[in-house]
Amino acid sequence: MTFLPLALLLAIRVSPEDTRIEFKQPQIAVSGGTVGITFGAGNAVYFSSSADEGKTFSKPVKVSESGELSLGMHRGPRIAMAGSSIVISAVAGKQGKGKDGDLISWRTTNGGKTWSAGTRINDVVGSAREGLHTMAGGGEKNIFYAAWLDLRSTGTKLYGSVSTDGGEHWSPNSLAYESSDGTICQCCHPSAVIGPLGDIYVMWRNALGGSRDMYMGRSTDNGKTYINAKLGKDTWKIEACPMDGGAVALDSRAGIQSIWRRGNAIFHAVPGGQEIELGPGKNPSMTYSAYGPYLAWSVGTQLMLRTPTQKTAKVFAEGSYIQLAGTGPVFAVWESKGAILVERLP
Repeated sequence: MTFLPLALLLAIRVSPEDTRIEFKQPQIAVSGGTVGITFGAGNAVYFSSSADEGKTFSKPVKVSESGELSLGMHRGPRIAMAGSSIVISAVAGKQGKGKDGDLISWRTTNGGKTWSAGTRINDVVGSAREGLHTMAGGGEKNIFYAAWLDLRSTGTKLYGSVSTDGGEHWSPNSLAYESSDGTICQCCHPSAVIGPLGDIYVMWRNALGGSRDMYMGRSTDNGKTYINAKLGKDTWKIEACPMDGGAVALDSRAGIQSIWRRGNAIFHAVPGGQEIELGPGKNPSMTYSAYGPYLAWSVGTQLMLRTPTQKTAKVFAEGSYIQLAGTGPVFAVWESKGAILVERLP
């Protein structure tokens, strides 16, 4: 008799029941009792939601299918919630495959029933063509923040933009960071979170002195200026891009937490604090509940999960690109054989 992992028995499939299409790169956001999920397939961006804390999910709707969508290897749509707005963003272009690409956002204020036309966030056409970006929403003023790997000039740089009106309009782009060595890591996605007072925290992988280490920036002026610092005590000397950008979250006291890969290991760290090695793996994600952190990552085709009640991680499911969100309840979403699965965690 074959026993299925518990996650596969409890998980809900949110992607359409069409085995001919491979659905990829899910992202999740939670606000109050609402759970929003976005993912991609081909050139289409999809959205599904739950208004009952994850007991049921709506039939996915197609948000957009225009342009060549960047998808796979941490590329693909992102989702954030703040106030009455839900914003989804993705990088798409006319040619695709890294030849062009703009960071486009769509917004809804009625729970996803209707979506706005796409708005370009990068103010230099084609400069977001690497396809790697992050989107966050929150704070007492319900701002949205986007950051992306930008190619408007020689070398890859990190640029950002802020929306203060629910994702309808975006600020002029601001340079968040440029490496003195000419480029940051060219294929690792950034991650961001917004503090309760509107502080913006953004994390990226640098390329400095032959090392590919994680850095964190903090902005208290809506992304105009940043204070930046390296994460972790050690360094990773590697002349290649790991294509693995980690994740950030706020703890129960609104302190910033991070999870990321160095070498073949996953680390949990706070800025200026000690790094904690969690074990081998890649593609980590995290969120924080009132009881502590939920941490997840991949080891081969297995998804590892460590909850606040566990001292070590355990195999959670088969799949890839797991994402976590929520402060209570907490949710996981992941890819599995071309389908997108979601589960409410204990």
